Amino acid sequence: MVDVELRHLRAMAAVAEEGTFGRAAVRLGYTQSSVSQQIAALERALGGAVFDRPGGPKPVRLTPLGEVVLTHGRGLLARSEALADAVDRFRAGSGRIDIGTFQSVSNLILPAVVRQLLDEHPGCDIRLSEVEPADPKIGDLDLLFHDGRVEGDVEHVKLLDESYLLVAAAGTFPEGPVRVELLDDAPMVAWPPTYHQRWLERTLAEYGGRPRIVFRTGGHETILSMVRAGIGSAVLPWLALHGTDAASDDRLSIHPLEPSPTREMYLHWPAHRTRSPLASRAIDIAVEAAAELADQQGDRPDEPAG
Repeated sequence: MVDVELRHLRAMAAVAEEGTFGRAAVRLGYTQSSVSQQIAALERALGGAVFDRPGGPKPVRLTPLGEVVLTHGRGLLARSEALADAVDRFRAGSGRIDIGTFQSVSNLILPAVVRQLLDEHPGCDIRLSEVEPADPKIGDLDLLFHDGRVEGDVEHVKLLDESYLLVAAAGTFPEGPVRVELLDDAPMVAWPPTYHQRWLERTLAEYGGRPRIVFRTGGHETILSMVRAGIGSAVLPWLALHGTDAASDDRLSIHPLEPSPTREMYLHWPAHRTRSPLASRAIDIAVEAAAELADQQGDRPDEPAG
């Protein structure tokens, strides 16, 4: 097997294109003797001469062996340059990142991550997928958002403690916090029995509130419309209400619940897989975005673990 180094092929290509060892040395930033040594090393590895050297001012010429070597060598050099370029772009954050998520994160935190990554690294390839909330697995994902800890060999950072709030038609409840037990048998509009909705209803029941579900529908705006219409109240996560006009709508009132159902949001990544610069930057952006949301919610989580 021929042991050929790329630097030797690079020197050979420069000599072939420039015609002399001297001009090739100037182009490559080497001394002429260094170029001669590299060509000599290449010829020893190949077992034959790659250049005919007529001497004097006449340019060197490729031998038949040299023609074969340079034809294939140019392909190797091109692939080497492509590899170096890909590595440089990877280090600069222009690679691919696969992120698993769920709806609340997709609505607020994840858009901030995607937007800033694309602003900073327009060439990056971001792949998003929704994970099964009942059985989240990180698999081949680089990052995984989930409202709780994920089993397995993963590291994590806690992003946010998100409270659930009671949204009711104006005048339904006195101003201020509402005890959960007051929701017992109260008419309520709710999501279909998804994983998160079942968790919420179990938690309310543990606190003494078993509301009477009068309508189930997907989409927070539809739920708010039904609450405005007066069919019943709703219990929604803070992120679902953030950015809506619910707080300024005089047809609605928003109340903290006592005790308050709260879910913890985490960002996970594989523990023993080297993170790309893009994944590391995404983690930083997510933490910053979550901290801003926590400030607006008025409740910061404990220091993140990892």
